[in-house]
Amino acid sequence: MAKISVLGCGFGAALAALWQNSGHQVSAWTKFDEEIKAIRRDGENKKLLPGIKLPSVINFTADISVVKDSDIVVFAIPSEFVRETAERAAEFISPNTILLSVGKGFEGSTKKRQSEVITEIIPTNPIAVMTGPCHAEEVGRGVPTTVVCACDSDSQSAAYYVQDTLQSESFRIYLSADLKGCELGGALKNAIALCCGIADGMGLGANTKAALMTRGLTEITRLSVALGAQWQTFTGLAGVGDLIVTCTSELSRNHRAGKLIGGGLTACEAVEKVGTVEGYGCASCALELAKTCGVDVPIIEQLCRVLFENAKPSEALKALMSRPSKRECEEYWNCCSSICTIE
Repeated sequence: MAKISVLGCGFGAALAALWQNSGHQVSAWTKFDEEIKAIRRDGENKKLLPGIKLPSVINFTADISVVKDSDIVVFAIPSEFVRETAERAAEFISPNTILLSVGKGFEGSTKKRQSEVITEIIPTNPIAVMTGPCHAEEVGRGVPTTVVCACDSDSQSAAYYVQDTLQSESFRIYLSADLKGCELGGALKNAIALCCGIADGMGLGANTKAALMTRGLTEITRLSVALGAQWQTFTGLAGVGDLIVTCTSELSRNHRAGKLIGGGLTACEAVEKVGTVEGYGCASCALELAKTCGVDVPIIEQLCRVLFENAKPSEALKALMSRPSKRECEEYWNCCSSICTIE
């Protein structure tokens, strides 16, 4: 049995329920007293996880010192609040505690990945990320789910501990040494999910969505490789796996927000209606990173026009479809195929 402290009561509450039911000692923290009172009263988080019953033995608390002496502290916080939360928790976190980031986004002001932000605040602890196709609602119901846990090469023992400790009959964990790639895949797919939602809101067909997902994965991989990731990572759970579930499911906030935009709402109206939409901030971060790296990301570029420049989705689609013709293959495929070339 491990002592696990989960920071965040959205996705975090679903993970807390999963691991409490697996026999661990679990606490779940939120800074909102009213959220704690509502969970204790209702036995669920009706706002973020309606219908998902949360074990009463979980220690739901607004006292962040609960992280003290934990084996694992899980950051399940929207990206804009990760730095603030890490700063509040830092003084209470024990030296050998593993920090596990499960969020999927960038810090808007710095364009840093969430693990980078956490490490900047708490530099001496081992850190891992866990990502993949895992909707909170399904995790909370015990639906069979597979994810990947990644650490840098010098912290692989932490990844093995996470795998051995947190894996269960309904929650299978694979390992990766490409922390950067896994984290980038989890963040960047949110922008493509917005695009797929927009396409659905416009009433376009399966052909269009398949094209956005496939070419979107190419952009995710192209940019991530330029940032130092391994292209093979994006053939797995952190890449195509997470992309599929986020682009096709109504449980995805990014997809739902995109659908509203495609149906005629402005981006701001859609985000206000849906709530946390990581793809909204991710899109602008991704475009800035791509410009810095000199990487072509036409889908993300057109998405940013829709989100931030009031371009109509139909105009963005026309711009994509009228781009100059080119070959499909990418440079990073050359190592495994002598046939593949690029222009």
